[in-house]
Amino acid sequence: MAEPQADLQELTDELARAAARLRAGELDADGAAALVDECARLAARAAAELDRQARAAEPSPGQDSLLS
Repeated sequence: MAEPQADLQELTDELARAAARLRAGELDADGAAALVDECARLAARAAAELDRQARAAEPSPGQDSLLS
């Protein structure tokens, strides 16, 4: 399994490349729409990974009393 930070960096890089393609204005309407859909999918994956990392960093409710 890849490192979480590496996964986020890869997603960020893919989003940056997609944004550059959209800004270039070389895609037809269907191509641009498909790329926007891909960006939404990538952003959802990044958000899910960030959420997973945040949850892993926080102790579960009640765990702090078990660790004391």
